Amino acid sequence: MDYSSLSAPLRCYKCSDYYGGWCENVQECTYEDSCLYLHEKGGKTIRQCIRYTDCDNSRLSQMFPAVSGFQYRCCTSSLCNSGTRDTAVFSLFITLLSVWWSCC
Repeated sequence: MDYSSLSAPLRCYKCSDYYGGWCENVQECTYEDSCLYLHEKGGKTIRQCIRYTDCDNSRLSQMFPAVSGFQYRCCTSSLCNSGTRDTAVFSLFITLLSVWWSCC
């Protein structure tokens, strides 16, 4: 029996924004096998489906020529490319720590 047809298709967040906010758009990946989270330093954040074989610096530079100085992550489980919730919690923690450090 072929169990591959029983598995649910990969789903990824799909957004392109400049503020790195929470992304609610979800895309079902048709031919892609991973999710991309790409963040340009001081700029745009891109989330979408992508082929895992395209997840390297040189290929991403070709795919997104207007984006420079970026960090990226590719992952293979559904909705794994949110990226913002952990980043927001960490930023809040650092801010609170610095306020506490300066006042006490």
